[in-house]
Amino acid sequence: MSKMQQLQADLALLAVTFAWGVTFVVVQDALSGIGPYYFIGIRFAIAFAFLGLIYWKRFARLDVETSKAGLIIGAFLFAGYAFQTVGLQYTTASNAGFITGLAVVLVPLISSLVTKKLPGPAALLGVTSATVGLALLSLGDNLTVNFGDVLVFFCALSYAGHILLVGRYAPRHDPVLLAILQIGVVAVISMGCGALWETMPDHFTRPVWMGLLITAIPATALAFLIQNSVQRFTSPTHTAIIFIMEPVFAAATGWLVAEEILTARQWVGCLLILTGMLVAELKDVIRTESQPGEVKGI
Repeated sequence: MSKMQQLQADLALLAVTFAWGVTFVVVQDALSGIGPYYFIGIRFAIAFAFLGLIYWKRFARLDVETSKAGLIIGAFLFAGYAFQTVGLQYTTASNAGFITGLAVVLVPLISSLVTKKLPGPAALLGVTSATVGLALLSLGDNLTVNFGDVLVFFCALSYAGHILLVGRYAPRHDPVLLAILQIGVVAVISMGCGALWETMPDHFTRPVWMGLLITAIPATALAFLIQNSVQRFTSPTHTAIIFIMEPVFAAATGWLVAEEILTARQWVGCLLILTGMLVAELKDVIRTESQPGEVKGI
């Protein structure tokens, strides 16, 4: 790959990360007028229809194995979005953004449990730093964890599983079909959960409409489309480090739009989380530079 291709890919992924980061506040406002499951269901249904209309010819390639892979990946993606969206009702956009970012650190940890190989010193140091940062960010004055923080942490676990599963299945199947299928799975499960536990509002308020428009196309359909299209032009390490910017964008949006205030302790926690994420990826940066012909996974 050329340097220009890699730069363009990195900038495109940064735009995707920005779209994800700024939606925390938007979703939080939208949930005042609609249940979280219905919101996720409608959001992903719009995204599924959008991509389906563009790539409808791809469905001729669909087989059983690709369908199974899409179902599994979609289930983890649904869990991530469900925990995140419900958790946003009980915590701040800043907390949700930073805790969700822990998925980047959790990936090598979960991978080591599956492969039964301990992570290296850099990964262990990164996980430790991020965990301490999470405690500083999430623990209140009475040393209790906010219920929303717990839900969003399960979101981070789900996203970590999703990243690992995409890494496993994407090389074997059409990545565009996998993206469309997983979006469809999230839409179906979410609408089912909404029908069971929520009431569809008689009309959508302005924040709901704005939330659906902003999240369905730019932050879901286009985001997954861009990621699947350009990630082959950059390394997984570059992608992971770029995705670290999501909680930074979320915190900045919470500060600028929602006027959320972070205490000095929370800022230190945020810094430790970001440090942990970078340290956890440092080993891959060094390895990639020392072996330029080989691309290492996350």
